[in-house]
Amino acid sequence: MKTNIVTASLLFMFFGGFMGFAQSFTGEKTQWHGFDRYDFVINETSLQIKPLTASPQEGSGVKAPEKGTRRCIVVVPRQAAEGNPWSWRGCYWDHAPQAEIELLKRGFHIAFITTDPDETWDVWYKFLTEEHGLSPKPAFIGMSRGGSNAYTWGTAHPDKVSAICADNPGLSHASLMKMDLLAENDVPILNICGSIDPILHNTYAIQGVYHANGGRFSVLVKDGTAHHPHSLSNPDVIADFIEQSFKEKPQQQPAFLPRQSKKSNFYNTKARYEYAPSEKCWISAWGPYFTGNYNKYSFPLEGVEGSVTVYAPAQAAAGNPWVFRCDQLDGSSAVDLELLAKGFHIVVGPVPYNADGPILKHWDMTYDYLTGKGFSRKPVLAGRGAATGEVYAWGIENPDKVACIYGENPILRSSLAKVQPVDNLKPLAAAKVPVIHVCGSLDPNLKTQTNEVKKRYAGKMTVILDQGRGHYPLEPNEPAKVAALIIQTIK
Repeated sequence: MKTNIVTASLLFMFFGGFMGFAQSFTGEKTQWHGFDRYDFVINETSLQIKPLTASPQEGSGVKAPEKGTRRCIVVVPRQAAEGNPWSWRGCYWDHAPQAEIELLKRGFHIAFITTDPDETWDVWYKFLTEEHGLSPKPAFIGMSRGGSNAYTWGTAHPDKVSAICADNPGLSHASLMKMDLLAENDVPILNICGSIDPILHNTYAIQGVYHANGGRFSVLVKDGTAHHPHSLSNPDVIADFIEQSFKEKPQQQPAFLPRQSKKSNFYNTKARYEYAPSEKCWISAWGPYFTGNYNKYSFPLEGVEGSVTVYAPAQAAAGNPWVFRCDQLDGSSAVDLELLAKGFHIVVGPVPYNADGPILKHWDMTYDYLTGKGFSRKPVLAGRGAATGEVYAWGIENPDKVACIYGENPILRSSLAKVQPVDNLKPLAAAKVPVIHVCGSLDPNLKTQTNEVKKRYAGKMTVILDQGRGHYPLEPNEPAKVAALIIQTIK
């Protein structure tokens, strides 16, 4: 009995899709760095794809296509990895290919199409995914103009990208304005740049937009290098990034979340600076790929103005300790990062758009909701600058619900309070709430705020003074020691 086309397709979907096999490619194959290479050509008018035999003169490279056509290449691994992952390059085929060669060894297919993104790119994508069973989410490796192409196609198809590695990338204004779409789809990005590359500003522009939208953006900067050389002599960093991104599994939603919520990311943005012998230069690296990442959830509560934001640890500590604050974290929130690493949740209480600050009743409702979901009944209250005054005010109204209060260069001013906190410390002292302030010795508010609280507070108070530091940076000199002190204080 003959097998019809529909039956054959269903059999392929079952055995190929579920068992991880890719359908073989047709046409005459050549070799690319020891792996089988298949060439194709797309007619820009008819959008038909036909096999093409690469000429011996091309070697491992590729010649410019004939007018009205696009050249396409796919290189096949000896054994395809589970899920048939692939990496896509959209410019400068065979230039600094060490990362692609490493990915081939790990079971990735490698694909290429001549510049620039248009309808032919979509045809090539469908050919590889629908007709040959490759993953519906390729990764991109893009150098210079190839980086621009990766961002152009990626922002147009943000649900069809597993990761982007852009090397000294170009960038269009249109792509920059749509980077939030990649962030919404949680696409991890790694940019590799030279510190004296004349288009380094592209990377910083993307970083600002992507980080602001909660996207995972990591950067590796080679100190003293320009636009060339591209890639890395040791490609493991790139290959590991792409492989790990592809293998990521959807995370289970935490039990404390209501039905409606938005997930994004939070991570340390402080750079580490190390010498890389393989690259023969010093490298600065920062972002979640190098420092780790925490999930950030924002959600509304019924009857509460403003959203609640929860930064979740990888594993909650015993007793579900948490920090309650009213100012959002940033990449330099060093003490919060230390507490996250120790299993604390960090909760930013709701601040409405149409009020001068937090609303006491809505903070009470947030507290009741989270403690009802298993959070500790005594959170740490924390704030930076004048935001500290708001958590003091809530603590004064709820002294039996406070583990301790922590402030960084604090100003005790509050829109919540009828009586400003510095004049109303007795409820906290009566409840024996410990207070910790970390201040710069040059902070202009030290005398009128922390020193004044120290005079008036009848409870336990610890002041850590960082010599020579002003109001900024807010980050303490020794955040790990401060976090350890908080943990010790509340035990």
